[in-house]
Amino acid sequence: MSHSDPSVGASPRRTIIQVVAPGEVGGLESVVLALAAGQTRRGHRVIVAVVYEPRDGEHPFVTALAAAGVTTVPFVLPPRAYLRERAQIKALCDREKPDVVHTHGYRPDILHAASRLRRNFATVTTLHGSSRVGGSSTLHEMAQILLLHRFDAVIAVSRHLADQLRGMSVRPERLHVIPNGRSDRVPVADRSEARGRLNLPMDGVVIGWVGRLIPIKGADVFLRAVRHLDFPLTISVIGDGSERARLEDLVRAEGLTDRVRFHGTIPEAGRYLSAFDLFVLSSRSEGIPVTLLEAMAAKVPVVATSVGGVPEVVGPEEAILVPSEGTVALAEAIRSVIRDPAAARRRVGAAVHRLHANFGMDRWIDAHDRVYTLMVSDRGRR
Repeated sequence: MSHSDPSVGASPRRTIIQVVAPGEVGGLESVVLALAAGQTRRGHRVIVAVVYEPRDGEHPFVTALAAAGVTTVPFVLPPRAYLRERAQIKALCDREKPDVVHTHGYRPDILHAASRLRRNFATVTTLHGSSRVGGSSTLHEMAQILLLHRFDAVIAVSRHLADQLRGMSVRPERLHVIPNGRSDRVPVADRSEARGRLNLPMDGVVIGWVGRLIPIKGADVFLRAVRHLDFPLTISVIGDGSERARLEDLVRAEGLTDRVRFHGTIPEAGRYLSAFDLFVLSSRSEGIPVTLLEAMAAKVPVVATSVGGVPEVVGPEEAILVPSEGTVALAEAIRSVIRDPAAARRRVGAAVHRLHANFGMDRWIDAHDRVYTLMVSDRGRR
């Protein structure tokens, strides 16, 4: 398994096509946006192929890419138009003659991995972590894993995820670990601006949670922990998803209606995490969560479940880590942050230092450049 060395110097300018079928907003989308924008600033010719179903107006991900100066080619297709999608992505590649095609997510991986059998470019995929939403998504993720051997390079966002992939149809020399980087493209708002944007009280304790409202993200664990907290506070939940109605029922059942505010999807939510006195990540599984990096950048104390790649980002010096599913332990960790602000400030300082040292944008883009160079050179020798 290769661990990409971010110290490698400037790489040749390349034509790169990124392929993604985005949701409304989430970690994967944030990563692709940051990567494409960073590569564009480096001078690479980057094209993001965005596949989505018909909707009213432009997809917000396309809007965000354009605002970042990234060239975008939207493919607006009806559900399950897989043959049309494959044909159109192939036509894009034939026209643009990329050096690298980089896919993200199980749908692009499954539909376009086979193109390696008849192409003149290197193929790369990034495994961002499992969503484990069940049903057809589980089958799609299984199919994605079976097709990984078709890629010239497979990037895992954490060592934990790479360990899971080892031996699963990926040769060690094709497996690379590149932890997510934190984009500084959008500055963090000050506390009063952030609270105003989220319509939160200017005074009092606010505890925040950000993510897709799906089972793997564990919003229910967080909300059940809140009932054990006996001091005045406001709970801010940013995000949307299939679990929202059930979570709203849970809030009513737990008698938390006056405490909890569901904001839905907020564009560029990382800008507003400064509204929080404490950021909670209660996931059941993770890769390298972008929201965790954003909370560190916003200088907000962190309580997180010790799952997936989270311990690769923060340890006891930077955050309080608790077991997954432990509602009582989570509540006690939250309580300790509020009761001991001096210790919380020390952890914040250490977290900011670690963020800048290990998760900077230049380091992250360098690591991708190195993988691309290795794969393009390897193809040239075949």
